Amino acid sequence: MKAFAADLGIPQDRFFRMFGIAQATVTRKALKQQAMSVDESAKIVGMAKLVGQVETMLEQSGDPELMRDFDAPKWLARWIEEPSPALGDKRPAEYMDTIEGQEMVSRLLSMMQTGAYA
Repeated sequence: MKAFAADLGIPQDRFFRMFGIAQATVTRKALKQQAMSVDESAKIVGMAKLVGQVETMLEQSGDPELMRDFDAPKWLARWIEEPSPALGDKRPAEYMDTIEGQEMVSRLLSMMQTGAYA
């Protein structure tokens, strides 16, 4: 998970806080070599799915030559921190702490790709 946070360019404490997971919990479980809970793991996997969705969007809609140096994880990490009119000017990051919220963010990304929402 540390590597994933680094790929996104998000400090670890912010990364876990975004998912509603206490840094102390992560540290304790890592020291005891315990797995994250199913819910905690699902939130992290959900973020990875969003990165994959952005990468797929680029493959489907972007110019491969122009997209070669595009960093989807870092773009997503920046984008989720910006207020979105579609979310009542809330940041998509505010929805990362639930699977339902992540699904809503995924739908927003899909709408952006199709032009259903500008």
